[in-house]
Amino acid sequence: MTEPQNPDQTAAPAGAARQTKAAGRSAALQAARPMIECRDVHKYYGDYHALRGIDLTIRAGEFFSLLGPSGCGKTTLLRVIAGFEDISSGVVLIDGKDMAHVPANKRPTNMVFQSYAIFPHLTVAQNVAFGLRRDPRKRAEKDEAVEEALAMVGLTGYGARAAHALSGGQRQRVALARALILKPEVLLLDEPLSALDRKMREQMQVELIKLQRQVGITFVLVTHDQEEALVMSDRIAVMFEGGIAQLDEPETLYARPKSRRVADFIGVMNFLSATIVEEQGETLRVDVEGLGEIDIPAAQIATKNETDSAPMIGFRPEAVNVFPEGQPQNAPRQSGGVIDEVVYYGDMTYYDVRLDEEDGTTSEPVRISMRNVFGRDIPDVGARVTVGWSPASMILFR
Repeated sequence: MTEPQNPDQTAAPAGAARQTKAAGRSAALQAARPMIECRDVHKYYGDYHALRGIDLTIRAGEFFSLLGPSGCGKTTLLRVIAGFEDISSGVVLIDGKDMAHVPANKRPTNMVFQSYAIFPHLTVAQNVAFGLRRDPRKRAEKDEAVEEALAMVGLTGYGARAAHALSGGQRQRVALARALILKPEVLLLDEPLSALDRKMREQMQVELIKLQRQVGITFVLVTHDQEEALVMSDRIAVMFEGGIAQLDEPETLYARPKSRRVADFIGVMNFLSATIVEEQGETLRVDVEGLGEIDIPAAQIATKNETDSAPMIGFRPEAVNVFPEGQPQNAPRQSGGVIDEVVYYGDMTYYDVRLDEEDGTTSEPVRISMRNVFGRDIPDVGARVTVGWSPASMILFR
């Protein structure tokens, strides 16, 4: 018998993940019907307010992520949708139907848990077929459904394999097949990739995207991994302390965060002190530490401020460039600085740079990332450099 090919060794690299999105997908999803609706949902555990007025609509066929740090309420919200937790107040609708008093086993959802919950004493096929044990179909029809589910997750030929002999990635696929064989309208994923190593996790991210496109049902993912959410999702809800801080498409979340807290949580963001100099209609002129005066249009001004902190300008490490002093560059604005630290990552180099101030001092270090290309010099620690930047990449938090 030919050994089945190991699917964990054939997955595409994670860098191709965003390219798997079909053209026009965003527009199609916007026209799709609501699949999950949460209306002013609150959840208390005694005096602890776990969910605080959640208002949320997830569309049919959408890959949606709940992202946030530990304890923010994302898993509680997933369990509320699944029916494993009752709500204290509010309404949860699935496909237009109120889920009040509808138990988990009667909802059109299925869940893949963080631990996978694979039965080690059963074979792969027996694990996948477990949900069909009360199905009235004949044995042959159930066997055919199991084979279809295994093929869907790339495990054709693995049915007779003992579950305890599987790798972590294969166990995750078995858990997916077991959930999908029941043909739910919504698949709920509770940090399903957290137990995998980095390489396998990146491979499975791509496989999950492809699988979701193939089956066409709504996926709701809970994760604390920002990169995972950005790679896999059509939209992301960022949660803090039981509430949704921002809900947007990944590109918008990254490029235009609505608050400093969201900006700081999603990827890396530099922050420099700023002073508002003048208001010109919807444009604010600010004086920024190490950068000088900048005109910030309304589109680049964050709309939320969780604290009474002073104004800050934020920008991403890749939004600016660093070159040896005296080397010409085509940047709208330039500032001088000194290299404080250099960290080499192969394809990228990260620089910590102290920008020159008008009084002759330097700013706190800002992080700048540059892709390593053939022939480009990598300045050493202590070197004088020129930092090129554009006002269009700056965001004002106030």
